[in-house]
Amino acid sequence: MAIFKRMSLKQGNTSRTNAAELSLRASIYPLCLVTVLFFLWGFSYGLLDTLNKHFQVSLGINRARSAGLQAAYFGAYPLASLGHANWILRHYGFKPVFIWGLCLYGVGALVAWPCILHRSFGGFCAAIFIIGNGLGSLETAANPYITICGPPRYAELRINISQAFNGVGTVIAPVLGSYVFFKNTASGADATQSLTNVQWVYLAIACFVFALAIVFYFSPIPEITDADMAFQAEETHAGTDDVSFWKQYRLFHAAFAQFCYTGAQVAIAGYFINYVTETRPNTSASLGAQFLAGAQGAFAMGRFTGVGIMKFVKPRWVFLIYLTGCIIFIAPAITQRGNTGMAMLYITLFFESICFPTIVALGMRGLGKYSKRGSGFIVGGVCGGAIVPPILGAVADMHNSTAIAMSVPLGFFIAAWSYALCVNLVDYYRIPADKLGAAKIGIKNSGNDEEGVRGEPEKVGIEHTESGSEEIKEVGKM
Repeated sequence: MAIFKRMSLKQGNTSRTNAAELSLRASIYPLCLVTVLFFLWGFSYGLLDTLNKHFQVSLGINRARSAGLQAAYFGAYPLASLGHANWILRHYGFKPVFIWGLCLYGVGALVAWPCILHRSFGGFCAAIFIIGNGLGSLETAANPYITICGPPRYAELRINISQAFNGVGTVIAPVLGSYVFFKNTASGADATQSLTNVQWVYLAIACFVFALAIVFYFSPIPEITDADMAFQAEETHAGTDDVSFWKQYRLFHAAFAQFCYTGAQVAIAGYFINYVTETRPNTSASLGAQFLAGAQGAFAMGRFTGVGIMKFVKPRWVFLIYLTGCIIFIAPAITQRGNTGMAMLYITLFFESICFPTIVALGMRGLGKYSKRGSGFIVGGVCGGAIVPPILGAVADMHNSTAIAMSVPLGFFIAAWSYALCVNLVDYYRIPADKLGAAKIGIKNSGNDEEGVRGEPEKVGIEHTESGSEEIKEVGKM
């Protein structure tokens, strides 16, 4: 029983721990464990994009109704990020939210089994809603945890690397779909067999996530408290938590940008197969799923490329360039057809890659003691994925053209662009981002101080005094 006592999930939130000053080496294990979660929801999200078209074929529903999958999935996010998951996060800590989210994910996957067996689209949407609550809970904890676990100056790099494994999951899921879901999509017995294959996939997911929840329970994950985040903000003079939470206007603009951006991203991916089967001659749904896997590969490549660029260029500038690329390349996809139109979507997905995680990291800059609460609002912006796809589906049905409906995500990209401009050009946004981007916490002094902001600065850490007490001191160049 002693091991269960040591694994207590109850954590304080007002006392400081050394987690605020974790070095790169000390943060590797918890970061690797949490990164597994990014693959999970990338895989789940990729399955959803594939099933969107699959249910249109197997169940004979139109494009607007099939968007119910995205509406159920992403509509659950604000319920988790602003409700139950955020409450658990603020009162108990990160580990309980990880376990809670995995259990909800597993329950939703099990509920999906009988719904698929009885060909109930409404029932499957309900199962997806439960899964969305689970994944929304995981994102509520995982995104801020990756951002704040380790030296603050590398926050954008860490979250983009972790999110790159999300991209790997979105590549694998459409490939699986092309060979399993779309293997036999004719009527009758073949369609029933195809749906049976889907239910086995969800059973395997349930078994895996329940096992992973057990791993998280027994894993020593450093807890990062509100007091830790307040210390970081105060130490770097980047804090804005001296005003009330409801006056954190940068946070709410970031949440708005997340709503618009995520809605556009989900709409494009959700109707990608529709787009290529309509605009490219002799393209089946199975081939379209393989093309979607290629597009998600471009998405994953964009994340790894973006991380490399961020080593030399401020993340806020990379974010502006990438989001601008989304706007530039989605526009021709509205009018172009065939391979040209599909290529435009490939490039759009490449530039989408770093936007979501970078909005999270930049939006949380300087929130201090409000970090956990604020992360719920930014992740809650993911509910844009429940709003924009049905709009795109309705426009596509109205004009009988998915290509024309791509004007919908274009408009939402432009709305999200307002945040990218502000975080680069407005001092109120830019200064907190840059101060934490130059933070010295958790980084050892390499003796190379001439590099300024991008160099290896002095270390802020805990120094033991002669009396045996601990003091926070700044060591290095004054």
